[in-house]
Amino acid sequence: MCQLMGMNCNVPTDIVFSFEGFHRRGGLTGEHADGWGIAFFEEDGWRVFLDNQPSATSQVARFVREYPIKSRNVIAHIRKATQGKVSLANTHPFRRELWGKEWIFAHNGNLINPPVCRGLRFQPIGSSDSEQAFCWLLDQISRQFSAEPSAEELFPHLKQWAGQLAASGTLNFLLGWNNILFAHCSTQLWYITRQAPFTVAHLSDADLTVDFSEVTTLNDRVAVIATQPLTDNEMWTPFGPGELLAFLNGTLIRVNE
Repeated sequence: MCQLMGMNCNVPTDIVFSFEGFHRRGGLTGEHADGWGIAFFEEDGWRVFLDNQPSATSQVARFVREYPIKSRNVIAHIRKATQGKVSLANTHPFRRELWGKEWIFAHNGNLINPPVCRGLRFQPIGSSDSEQAFCWLLDQISRQFSAEPSAEELFPHLKQWAGQLAASGTLNFLLGWNNILFAHCSTQLWYITRQAPFTVAHLSDADLTVDFSEVTTLNDRVAVIATQPLTDNEMWTPFGPGELLAFLNGTLIRVNE
């Protein structure tokens, strides 16, 4: 099964520490060797890197590790192909424009009966069930709203649509635009919020430790979401099956459903 990682922050933050462990899951500490990608939200746009090579050995991954891009919203994905060949067209995260904003999506799971996108506004470029699900979701959003909704307005509708898609398989996903990050869990997803007082963290996939109190300010707040916890000495919170959460500025948005 694929691996997901997201980061949502209140100030531009680099993901070097988490990515150092995460990229190893693509062919080194994990079997997910069918491509990978990462998207960074910066100044009203997304910087996206994709590679259909294993992330553990990818030169693009090496570049990302050595180039500490600071972002307030990040979505990363390591692929284990279930539907669609190994190719750049089938590599997550996927991106589309809606209301003049770029929307980013990455999926972990397998949809036995993915939605049919024929005739819809948004069309898949590759042949994966994941991109079909993304196009279908965006079509539902564009039909429901005439202008860009807030996270609170979108939440109940997105949860309903996610439930419809999950009825045909496994649907763990990250969906982001601007500095908003949605995370939906079918089977396995975890999150942690780091804020003052900051402590020391140790990676699960590499012998690397960082003292966040030395590289942050008292006002920093960072939420990290992952398929499996990225550190082995911090308290991560598991998602429940069917749970949808939204994050903004590093904070979990509480929505009354």
